[in-house]
Amino acid sequence: MRPRHKKHLTERLDAVRENIINIPNDGRDYREVIREREWIDTAAYFGNDNPVHLEIGCGMGTFIATLAARNPHINYVAVEVVADVIVVAAEKVREAGLTNVLFVRVDAIYLPKYLAPKSVERLYLNFSCPYPKNSYKAHRLTHRKFLALYEGLLTDGGALVQKTDNRRFFEFSLLEFSAARWTLTDVCCDLHAEPERYPDNIITEYENRFLKLGQPIYCLTALPPQN
Repeated sequence: MRPRHKKHLTERLDAVRENIINIPNDGRDYREVIREREWIDTAAYFGNDNPVHLEIGCGMGTFIATLAARNPHINYVAVEVVADVIVVAAEKVREAGLTNVLFVRVDAIYLPKYLAPKSVERLYLNFSCPYPKNSYKAHRLTHRKFLALYEGLLTDGGALVQKTDNRRFFEFSLLEFSAARWTLTDVCCDLHAEPERYPDNIITEYENRFLKLGQPIYCLTALPPQN
């Protein structure tokens, strides 16, 4: 679903400019771009060396704001490409008075240029676009080209957590993780049928919508291959 254009977007983005790093897409092939390192100094931004967790596709920010409030000693980097969406998330975090969230407006494929290797302890993919047409499968955030990217970003012992409502996308993800030699430590095909198993689950905006429709929520936790 395409987000509605927000009124006064320019002014709203300006009001949260200290919370967002805007990175323009110059149109070059990502393999060329990521060779030019411009790593974000997260320690300088947050003023500490706390662990860094990453959410790719933060949407309206309910998940990241809730998680950051629960864990003040963890720093969060939230990635989103759509200006009309990221501004709402940044406003939510700012209104909550949270200082442990940094938003980065950039396409995920360019992240190795801006985040240092082995700098992320946990990575979240919540209700990523499933790109249902097979010809677009390389755009799915669990495609093996993205898994290689995540493998480089995650610390030793780091983990990836995925949630989705789309069964075909989930099955695709399972196959991609297997092909890339990731280890699945948890797989669930109906998260809300086992609430005691996931007591800390944060219901996102999309998740709440799908729950009202009676759709199961699929989730997994995966560890990158250990060389």
